Amino acid sequence: MRVMGIDPGLRNLGWGVIDVAGARLTHIANGVCHSDGSQDLASRLLDLYGQLTRVVAQYQPTEAAVEQTFVNKDAVATLKLGHARAIALLVPAQAGLTVGEYAPNAVKKTVVGVGKAAKAQVDHMVRMQLPGVQIDSPDAADALAIAICHAHHMQSAGRLQLAIAGGAR
Repeated sequence: MRVMGIDPGLRNLGWGVIDVAGARLTHIANGVCHSDGSQDLASRLLDLYGQLTRVVAQYQPTEAAVEQTFVNKDAVATLKLGHARAIALLVPAQAGLTVGEYAPNAVKKTVVGVGKAAKAQVDHMVRMQLPGVQIDSPDAADALAIAICHAHHMQSAGRLQLAIAGGAR
C-alpha cells in the first residue's frame, strides 16, 4: 500500500508519501505545494490543484489521508483553509483513491501517543518511524504524520476484518 498524507493549507499545502508493507513503513517523498499570497483566491486554488495533481501522478499512491480542519477564532482564515482542504480532498478522489480524514489530535495521538503533542514532537516521531528521512518543512512533516496515522488505522482495520472473518467460521 502506498499512502499519501496531505496537510491542507492555502499558502503551504504539505504532502508526504510512504509505502506500507505489514508493520514496515518506508519514506518515498515529501514536499510542499505553495501558492502566491498576492494572487486572487481562485488562482491560488488552481495553482495548488495543479501542483498536487502532478504529485499524485508522479508517486501513484493507492490511498490518501487528509487532516480535518479545526475551527479557529478567525472565521475568514478557517474558510480559506476549507478551500485548500477541498483541493486536498478533490485531487486524490479524482485519481480514484479512497481518502481517509483524521482530526489533528488523532494524528498526534497515533504518531506521538499524546493528542496535544507539539509540532517538534510530531517531527521527532516521524523521523523515528522513517529513519533517514529528509523532511522538506514542518508542513511536510505533518503530512507524513497523517500518512503514518492512516497506515496504522488501515492495519488495525485489516486485523479487525481478519478477526471477524476467522470468528465467522
